[in-house]
Amino acid sequence: MTCVLITGGAGFIGSHLAESLVKTDVNIKIIDDLSTGRIENLEAIKAESNVDVTVGNIIEDDKLDTMIEEADIVFHLAASVGVKNIVEYPLRSIMTNVKGTSRVLELAAKYHKKVLIASTSEVYGKNNNAPLNEDSERILGTTKVNRWCYSNSKALDEYIALAHYRTSGLPVIIVRLFNTCGPRQLGQYGMVLPNFVRKALQDKPIQVFGDGRQTRCFTHVNDVVVALTDLVEKNDSVGEIFNIGSSEEVSINELAAQVKKITQSKSEIVHIPYDQAYEKGFEDMRRRVPDISKIKRFIDWEPENNLENIIRDVIDYELIH
Repeated sequence: MTCVLITGGAGFIGSHLAESLVKTDVNIKIIDDLSTGRIENLEAIKAESNVDVTVGNIIEDDKLDTMIEEADIVFHLAASVGVKNIVEYPLRSIMTNVKGTSRVLELAAKYHKKVLIASTSEVYGKNNNAPLNEDSERILGTTKVNRWCYSNSKALDEYIALAHYRTSGLPVIIVRLFNTCGPRQLGQYGMVLPNFVRKALQDKPIQVFGDGRQTRCFTHVNDVVVALTDLVEKNDSVGEIFNIGSSEEVSINELAAQVKKITQSKSEIVHIPYDQAYEKGFEDMRRRVPDISKIKRFIDWEPENNLENIIRDVIDYELIH
């Protein structure tokens, strides 16, 4: 029976991936330090006979060696997440991303295991030449601005992964995720959609950072899970980088208005300057739109859920939690 290891498996994306895999003929091992993940996310599957959950840190836990040795595929999703989290705790974010990924890759190389690395659209930085393809240039601000430490730490993860691939033939796949959303996503780390929904349901002011004209593309976590599982099945995806995201572009002002309309909220939409929301000198990108032609070519993937579906699923989740 195939054995799959998910680092960060109690997190938002990891728990949805585990739920999807539990329906198949695989053993699932999960390791998560619960810094941003939650055991409650695994409530539906943690008692299953083919699921083994370890609460531990991938940088320090000695069990990781055995877990990777026993795994056939590693989904490496453990990372610091959220702009707010990264701006407030830059050193912890850098160490978690770089040290954690380095250790996972070293052990994967030791046992020659296939690894999927979850990277981020943040690596593109301030490049506004949308749609962004996997070879688009990275444009970043000064190192004095904490905003860019996450982008650089995840880019270094990619460099390390590709170096292993080129040096030893380690089968690695890199995915760059664009604003994945859905049930279980926490708003406390700066995730915009759950924050908007929570405020709208409480009729509290919906806070839009900056002028709100910056645009993003939101992808349902269920669609992302399909992409992840399909990519690891394709041998020719090894050594490649893939954007995973939606092409449905929306401004943050439009997103706030749509959330308010669907929830029938009385909330006021207010604008908060970036310096007040994050830190002095905070920088953001105006557009963040993926070119997904490559992943469509490799596995014929594109999102099935539109933005309204995503918003409604987040609302439904928030209403019962």
